[in-house]
Amino acid sequence: MSGPRDVLARYYQAMRDKSADDLADLYAEDAVHEFPFASPGFPPRFQGREAVRAGYRGAWGRSPVRVERIEVAAVHDTGDPEVVVAEHTVVASLPGRTGTVDVPGLLVLRVRDGELVQVRDYMDGFGVRNAVGR
Repeated sequence: MSGPRDVLARYYQAMRDKSADDLADLYAEDAVHEFPFASPGFPPRFQGREAVRAGYRGAWGRSPVRVERIEVAAVHDTGDPEVVVAEHTVVASLPGRTGTVDVPGLLVLRVRDGELVQVRDYMDGFGVRNAVGR
């Protein structure tokens, strides 16, 4: 069975691949994915695995952003064996532009029986929006 750090590694791989299916497959059927900070183009939450799949398929499918790498600053274990907190920066590129864009973020993952049951996703949604010129 996968623990929180294993699931986090697969989560990051799905982000690098922009694979909504690989990402959604990490979630329990009734999982909740929350965006506590306002993120343009994202609702405040996805309720359930299929909502995660549809939401990320739509967002990643229409986005010109290419994830070059994810720089993990720290991964923190907590007093709860189901929970891990990860600080990272997504380094991305855009077609037709030189250089990269850095988007900081923080994830709080709760993993039960090898599946994500809750995600709190603190991403710089305005940074993403500004980077793509919207």
